[in-house]
Amino acid sequence: MAELRRTALYDLHLSLGGKMVPFAGWEMPVQFPMGVMGEHLHTRAEAGLFDVSHMGQVILRGEDMAQALETLVPADIVGLAPARQRYGLFTDKAGGILDDLMIANKGDHLLLVVNAACVDQDIAHLRGLEAQGVTVTPVTDRALLALQGPKAETVLARLIPGVTAMKFMDVAEFDWQGVTLWVSRSGYTGEDGFEISVPEAVAVAFAQALLDAPEVAPIGLGARDSLRLEAGMPLYGHDMDRDTSPAQAALGWSVPKIRRQDGARAGGFPGAAAILPELAQGPARLRRGLRPDGRAPIREGVAIFDAAQGGTRIGQVCSGGFGPSVGGPVAMALLPPEIPDGATVWAELRGKRVAVTLTPIPFHKPSYKR
Repeated sequence: MAELRRTALYDLHLSLGGKMVPFAGWEMPVQFPMGVMGEHLHTRAEAGLFDVSHMGQVILRGEDMAQALETLVPADIVGLAPARQRYGLFTDKAGGILDDLMIANKGDHLLLVVNAACVDQDIAHLRGLEAQGVTVTPVTDRALLALQGPKAETVLARLIPGVTAMKFMDVAEFDWQGVTLWVSRSGYTGEDGFEISVPEAVAVAFAQALLDAPEVAPIGLGARDSLRLEAGMPLYGHDMDRDTSPAQAALGWSVPKIRRQDGARAGGFPGAAAILPELAQGPARLRRGLRPDGRAPIREGVAIFDAAQGGTRIGQVCSGGFGPSVGGPVAMALLPPEIPDGATVWAELRGKRVAVTLTPIPFHKPSYKR
């Protein structure tokens, strides 16, 4: 069994009372003494600091780097303006999703952020671009922090005043005590906030400077999951994987018209022959939101039926838990798209069926600075 890796903030997490657990090959804090519900509500009300250094950062360079990346990702990379960031998907030949990622145009290079569990696979995948003159460089000497919540701008601006000019999905570089920070105005909580790539040598000092603000609390993986679930954001390996297409994952919006059928740069990415017709015609199953009756959460793997007794199994939960901001359980499942929002389906929990209402996602309205 491989030894778990530790981020630059590991000792800081311990000093803050973090409960450490294995996650994607890393030892990460799942919660702090405030507890998952407290951390979740604090992030919604003020500002939460997340260590996301386990995620992969990769730099692409080359004269045709944007065109080359479009051979792997069904997004508009060529049209991505400098100092802007975009969400994208790696797809496979069958039309499934290999991973989701963020792509930032930093002028002379692209900066990608990929999921921790997929880093090695994604870098190997990207190495295929070297034949097109693209240099692929994993970033190994920087930590990644996320500061999320309505007070995030106020807090970060005390250290870096220039961030107040940034809008949602902007990227920029700033100096902090002689080092360069890579900042994006983004995150995965449904709140306004920033992701900050910082040299490992000063990661603890920078994190401590943020934590010294009265508005900021450390937040673990538990609240990170409940925050993204309320915001209706899919998690790779749960709500999407190689057996799920972009249309089924409700991520068709990430494939723009220019890459779709009859678009100026239609196709040209793995699985286009399956993905594009499905986007045009609609999928047979679709990621949908669920609100169970009562207070008991329905979690990943729970079967969904079309009747209180007997009937047909129509899907299963891919993510589920308690939503502190909405005051009840929430879940997402791959279900037939023709069932209308507001309809009742049934989740089978320990041999008993519980009524569940189909609900539009997100469950909690995001608040980004546009």
